[in-house]
Amino acid sequence: MPPTQDLIPSPKPALAPAPPARKRSFEHVGTHDLWAIVQAGRWFRGLPPELAAHMQLIAQPRLLSPGEWLFRRGDAPCGLYAVARGSLSISGTAALQENTRTALLTLIEAPSWLGEIALFDDEPRTHDACANTACALLHIPIAPLREWLDAHPQHWHPMALLLTHKLRASLIALEEQTVLPAPQRVMCRLVQMAMGHEQWADRTRTHRELAVSQEQLARMLGLSRQTTNQILQELQLAGWLQLRRGKLEVLNLPALKGAALTGRISANC
Repeated sequence: MPPTQDLIPSPKPALAPAPPARKRSFEHVGTHDLWAIVQAGRWFRGLPPELAAHMQLIAQPRLLSPGEWLFRRGDAPCGLYAVARGSLSISGTAALQENTRTALLTLIEAPSWLGEIALFDDEPRTHDACANTACALLHIPIAPLREWLDAHPQHWHPMALLLTHKLRASLIALEEQTVLPAPQRVMCRLVQMAMGHEQWADRTRTHRELAVSQEQLARMLGLSRQTTNQILQELQLAGWLQLRRGKLEVLNLPALKGAALTGRISANC
């Protein structure tokens, strides 16, 4: 997703330029509060205490404004990031002669981690990460983390698990994208987002409001906006979903989960 462009301030000398739309809905949130969210995540909750303690010791908070880049494809690796507040969009761009196309792959919310691939191969970033909303993250710099892991090699295993969790989820998403019809594809993605992509240690924890627009959902699933809107309207008529401006509200997650398995949208599912 390309970052939003700042509006050009008014040239009238009597008016001061408007302050930039900033991060900064999370400026009052302390690092302790951010860690409280991240520690509720399934992966971090399962870390050995000494590894978790070291990551907390070297972590640095990072705040992003909506539309601000975290990193771009080709950037040098800089470490791991945990999303504590807000959401990031992960996208890729391909150029064919004069045509450039951007694919929105996914939206990442708390308590998810990203950046683990480069921890292993030290290669440049594979995709673009941009703030979908105002974001508060925790940054684990790559140099001190890798140095500590090399000195404590038994703790590379949890890092490998973070990588394999992501690979498993990617393969499932690829399968759904390939074989499922559009309605079932939409419902599966909504269920995954409502359940926090199963990243919470408490598996019963869910999101009622999803910070995703109809256009973003369509782009992630490779569907037209018209098709996506039609499916969402049917889900709204069934009483399972409420369409909001720039977001979606899940009204009946159990019914939505059941319909995602069958692919049928009916109030009797």
